Amino acid sequence: MSGRARLALTAAVATLCAAGALLPLVEPVGWMFQAALLLAFMTGTGAAARRVPLARPLTIGAQALVTVLLLTFLFAPSEAILGLLPGPDALAEFGRLLHNGVQDVGRYAIPAPVTPGIRLLLIAGVLVIGLIVDALAVTYRSAAPAGLPLLALYSVAAGLTQGGAGWLWFLLAAAGYLLLLLAEGRDRLSQWGRVFGGPAAGADRAGGQGFAAGAATAAPAPVRTGHRIGALVLGIALVVPAALPSLGSGLLGRTGGGAGPGGGGGTISAVNPLVSLQDSLNQPEDKEVLNYRTTAADTRDLYLRIVALDQFDGTTWKPSERTVTDVPERLPQPTGLSPKVDLNRINTSISTAQWYAQNWLPLPFPASKVDISGRWRYEPQGRTLVGDRGQNTRGLQYQVESLQVRPTSRQLAGAPAPPADLLREYTKVPDSLPEVVRSTARQVTKGAPTAYARAVKLQDWFALYGGFTYNTDVRAGSGSQAIARFLRDKEGFCVHFSFSMAAMARTLGIPSRVAVGFTPGTKQPDGTTSVSLKDAHAWPELYFQGIGWTRFEPTPSRGTIPDYAYPATSDTPDPGNPAPAPSRPEASPEAPSAAPSCGPGEQPSGAGSACAALPAESGARPSDGDPSPWAVAGIALAALLALVLPALPLLWRLRIRNWRLAGGPDRDATATALAAWQELLDTAWDFGIPPDESLTPRKAAARIIRVGELQPEPAAAAHRVAAAVEQVLYAPRPQPASGLASDVRQVRDGLQTGATRGIRLRALLAPRSAARLRWACAARWASLTLRCRTSRPVTSARRALAALRPGRRRRA
Repeated sequence: MSGRARLALTAAVATLCAAGALLPLVEPVGWMFQAALLLAFMTGTGAAARRVPLARPLTIGAQALVTVLLLTFLFAPSEAILGLLPGPDALAEFGRLLHNGVQDVGRYAIPAPVTPGIRLLLIAGVLVIGLIVDALAVTYRSAAPAGLPLLALYSVAAGLTQGGAGWLWFLLAAAGYLLLLLAEGRDRLSQWGRVFGGPAAGADRAGGQGFAAGAATAAPAPVRTGHRIGALVLGIALVVPAALPSLGSGLLGRTGGGAGPGGGGGTISAVNPLVSLQDSLNQPEDKEVLNYRTTAADTRDLYLRIVALDQFDGTTWKPSERTVTDVPERLPQPTGLSPKVDLNRINTSISTAQWYAQNWLPLPFPASKVDISGRWRYEPQGRTLVGDRGQNTRGLQYQVESLQVRPTSRQLAGAPAPPADLLREYTKVPDSLPEVVRSTARQVTKGAPTAYARAVKLQDWFALYGGFTYNTDVRAGSGSQAIARFLRDKEGFCVHFSFSMAAMARTLGIPSRVAVGFTPGTKQPDGTTSVSLKDAHAWPELYFQGIGWTRFEPTPSRGTIPDYAYPATSDTPDPGNPAPAPSRPEASPEAPSAAPSCGPGEQPSGAGSACAALPAESGARPSDGDPSPWAVAGIALAALLALVLPALPLLWRLRIRNWRLAGGPDRDATATALAAWQELLDTAWDFGIPPDESLTPRKAAARIIRVGELQPEPAAAAHRVAAAVEQVLYAPRPQPASGLASDVRQVRDGLQTGATRGIRLRALLAPRSAARLRWACAARWASLTLRCRTSRPVTSARRALAALRPGRRRRA
């Protein structure tokens, strides 16, 4: 195997090593074998094109063409012409698959299924990166810049994989890049022959004997030194980040001192745990997150809370930076809870799935005691537990004692004003919040005498009579006008409703925040309750002094409205907006619990975040129709260019040959002879005999005959063409010559007979004389550019054209 072939094989291996970081994103991994097979075909095409040899751009074009044909055969054989050539139907199918693939990326959670659209994105992405790496490292002999596309491929995987792609995949990708550099170094060094090191240590460097000894006992060769440098750099890349302070992991990173057990301090940074659905992958099926057994007689209010979002910046909600402590034996009494409020103590045993790994611990709210092993920390304000130093929820079993708080509507309506500091913190709204949010909140709650009555009216307006529609296809957006758009368009899912109600409650002076977690789940025949991805939910919590943080449910047809918040227990509804009075369903131990709070489009990412981040961009839903005509047209244009561009040299050469040899009544003898001579020179150039402008026509013809090993008849034809050119150039009265076109064709046939198959193929498909087309385009561009900069455009253009002509060449 030649050095160039080994380099091409190493480039393909390096691409597959970097693509390995994509394996954790999807299941199963069979797509990787298909990508490897197609990459092998593409690499083989490049090796064959370089062996012909084709020009560098044509080599890349041939590889791109083969890649398009292979993708067509794999993904759209029934729509393609002869099962291979991409026609209009195949291009439409590619557009549909790309459209579906982009939608699937925004729908599924890691690991996602290999749908046809995702498979096309993965395989095509690997092939594109492989083509770029092969072009840089092999075709243009520059392996170092090939690390950039490899890094891009690894970075995509690392960005999508929660917690990064992992050190193993980084090591594999880095090893592939180092192998590529090593292969290029060996290929370059092999062109210089044997490599000698410097004199050996202790040798006599003053005399020739010392030099001989140094050569005989050579120091480590550059290749061996490169091994050591590469290993050292890779080791530093792996060891240094591990030695540096951690930047945090999972949903929240921790800063400050005492982050471990016994530290007694530390903080939780304000990192938003809600991940936008369009930036994450969702599960295709409803996978179980956890299951539990509980002593509660009625589980319809047993929401499993993960985290509280209490900071509102006008665009979204996120947790504030809070101090964390060790988990106490018993958690403190809930803030603001009066002993006069009825409550039940329940015990719940929870088991989480092995695949479910995130930092926040799902707990019934409010928990009073948590019995769990591992490194966990307690945040008092939100009453949440967060993992420390990599601790997560994967495969846990833990016990929770919690309170079922059962206030009455009378207690909520008679709640006194909250403390000033709590009221000030939890009613903050940014100045950027649109006025329509405040005005709508005042209009909806008009006539409500108490904070509780206003809260119930807000909930009923969203859930019952406000005209809102539950829609899981609404995409997340951003901007200060996002809530206003949601109030105008009136469609969204749990995050939109909870975020909007909490923001409107704050404008009314009611302390509020948003909770993220799971609805109670579905009762199983064995007595356990299963909580799945579809139970992921977000809901508002409003504070009432004497009761504490209280759950409301504004999302229509999702979750359960608590007893104390039913319209029948609230003030009289607005006569202009009659509210239906739904009856609360009776509990049934065998029946499913509350309807899932988030539909298939709202499942959390694998890190435990729920639903998606508000705000919603109106009209941002993906279209369910056919692919955009512009997308199909763009794909069709790209495929057409991929097919036509490699054939341009051949088409141009055929056209220019026909023009030169066609003659015509308007062409005199001089023009005919010069055109035939130019065609003869270019024909010889196509077969590997470059033109030499320093030679006379007679000597140039003799050179072509000698190098091309022409037989007597083609040689005589070449001499006749040269003699005709000398006549028109030097004779005072040139004698007209006939049959020059036939002579040029005879010379071409003679060159073709004596050439190898590879040379003949290159002369046909990638003629070297097509370089004149590039020179002509460059000369026109230079003329146009210089015309704007100088007053002598013709002279400048001639100089540019002269610089682009082939230089003087040594005679063969």
